[in-house]
Amino acid sequence: MTQPPDSGRVALVTGASRGIGYGIAEALVARGDRVCITGRNEDALKEAVEKLGADRAIGVAGKAHDEAHQAVAVERTMEAFGRVDYLANNAGTNPVYGLLADLDLGVARKVYETNVISALGFAQRTWKAWQKENGGAIVNVASVAGLAPSPLIGAYGISKAAMINLTVQLAAEMAPGVRVNSVAPAVVKTKFAAALYEGREAEAAAAYPLRRLGLPEDIGGAAAFLLSDQASWITGQNLVLDGGLFLQAGVA
Repeated sequence: MTQPPDSGRVALVTGASRGIGYGIAEALVARGDRVCITGRNEDALKEAVEKLGADRAIGVAGKAHDEAHQAVAVERTMEAFGRVDYLANNAGTNPVYGLLADLDLGVARKVYETNVISALGFAQRTWKAWQKENGGAIVNVASVAGLAPSPLIGAYGISKAAMINLTVQLAAEMAPGVRVNSVAPAVVKTKFAAALYEGREAEAAAAYPLRRLGLPEDIGGAAAFLLSDQASWITGQNLVLDGGLFLQAGVA
């Protein structure tokens, strides 16, 4: 397939070896951007780079909450492409299911470090490396779990609520040069979310007015829009991507 012309824009997408992160990277490459993707599994990351195109993508393996990894990822992006216009913070974890009253506080810290602090760390570094002087945009991947009670995944929901507020805070501080928005997906068909639908997908999808679960490309398209000049008057917003789920739940 013929690749589109190089847009001249560059994005760093975290947690992008598969799932939503890969969907975002794929949408950006499809329109002509170059990308640096990160992920914990080096083999999966290499495979993702090959699919995206080695002339359009590079990968940097590491854990999102590791500050040294954050620094290397931004440095490699700048070395390879000379700029970093866009940041998509997708890396996240949800290692526990259960009541908050029984939650190990060490696990709670891990969730917060990976899902929130890492996003702030990457935002600080892309800001200092390029965006402060040249402008750009950031998209944080939150979740509908951050907008309403989320039984048994409360720690994850709390972290995603924090991600939405982080978006608002950064949007205020980084304006006018850098726009910051978030997307809040409901259940998307990824390995990360498999426990929420595997073996009962039809039942899970029945709760959605659009009668299907989300796909990575659904989130990728929305994120790519927010990371574009077409969204140049949008900042500090959280875009809910839920197949109409909240229409029935009555949540605004």
